[in-house]
Amino acid sequence: MPLDPAIASRLKRDPAGLVCAVVQQHSTGKVLMVAWMNDDALAETLTTGRAVYWSRSRQELWRKGDTSGNVQHVVSVSLDCDGDALLLVVDQVGPACHTGEESCFDAGGDLGAVVARTP
Repeated sequence: MPLDPAIASRLKRDPAGLVCAVVQQHSTGKVLMVAWMNDDALAETLTTGRAVYWSRSRQELWRKGDTSGNVQHVVSVSLDCDGDALLLVVDQVGPACHTGEESCFDAGGDLGAVVARTP
């Protein structure tokens, strides 16, 4: 199933043909993970309502949850103003991270950045 040409023309892909996808839990707003999508992954996501990504390590489509059961049911997909990033708002079933954490950012940990204060 090809990606709608009207959508495809708005995407700014990296040299590998990928667009960054930020994934957020719809009920909490928590960022769960970042992944990559090619045109096929985005087309399948938009038509099935289930999150599908491009696995850079395996070089194949990755249907989130096929092996773990931790699927992502898509609530919405938005494109940023530059066309180089997608925001997937999902209903996550189980943990999003392969480590078993709710979010990949829980697993990575806080780096201890200095917090800027506004006057």
